[in-house]
Amino acid sequence: MRTLGFDTSNYTTSAALYDTNNVINARQLLDVKNGERGLRQSDALFQHIKQFPEVIKSLGNINDVCAVGVSIRPRSVNGSYMPVFLAGLSVATTAASCLNVPLYEFSHQDGHIMAAIISSKAFDLLSGDFLAVHISGGTTEILKTSYNGCGFNCEIVGGTKDISAGQVIDRVGVAIGMKFPCGKEFEKLSLNSTHPRKLPVSHNEGFFNFSGLETQATKYVYEEQADDLAAGVILAISKTLADAISYCSKSTRISRVLVVGGVASNLFIRNYLNDNTDNIYYFATPDLSSDNACGVAALAYFAQAKE
Repeated sequence: MRTLGFDTSNYTTSAALYDTNNVINARQLLDVKNGERGLRQSDALFQHIKQFPEVIKSLGNINDVCAVGVSIRPRSVNGSYMPVFLAGLSVATTAASCLNVPLYEFSHQDGHIMAAIISSKAFDLLSGDFLAVHISGGTTEILKTSYNGCGFNCEIVGGTKDISAGQVIDRVGVAIGMKFPCGKEFEKLSLNSTHPRKLPVSHNEGFFNFSGLETQATKYVYEEQADDLAAGVILAISKTLADAISYCSKSTRISRVLVVGGVASNLFIRNYLNDNTDNIYYFATPDLSSDNACGVAALAYFAQAKE
């Protein structure tokens, strides 16, 4: 049994095939001009439509799938909406109709969580509660999470009150002179540092603000070595997350923690969390940490298996 999944996030066009023995992942980044910090939704939507034919073609034969899954919104809450997801929904609806198979709808966040579960083989998390830490360009949340058979129930118990960890990295990275999105280049630069710049770290009962970190880091762009500034930003994010996760783990009495999202591929952050907290961590593999349709395809697989 194979399923087909689609995801159209702010910056990646994704399609995937999933069965229990194999995952085929196809994706293409959207193009952001040098010096810019993102795309308008209309421009991103146009690029998704333009890129989908090649992305789908690279999957190979899709005629044998038994179900199609698609992400239709950022999160599974009322009012969560972004136009870019209309591209994926349109293609997925057409595919399901042509193949005469069921269509299952999920959130982008659901896809990240399931991608981390399948890539870390943490299928035991599908039973009982766990904390999902979603760290990406648009989201930094600590979630009390449980699988409901067709997605995840998520309750926010911690996280940022303003900008995300990914936004800090991208904004400071663009100020340094990097091309957006900056995550991989920013991480590579930070590894050259021997004296990370000290930057503010704080949290209040699992919640925190990252705008102050961005403000302070940006002030030092022209007077600090770029590698030391990048390392200081990563260290500050890591410390803040570790403290907030520890608080949320104690307050919820949940020790199992799944870390997902593009920023979660940063090896320094992963190692820092493992070394400085007492939780049991599960991490997505780096290739399935960033935006992808693999988790969406897997969600469709498990939903169809219940039918």
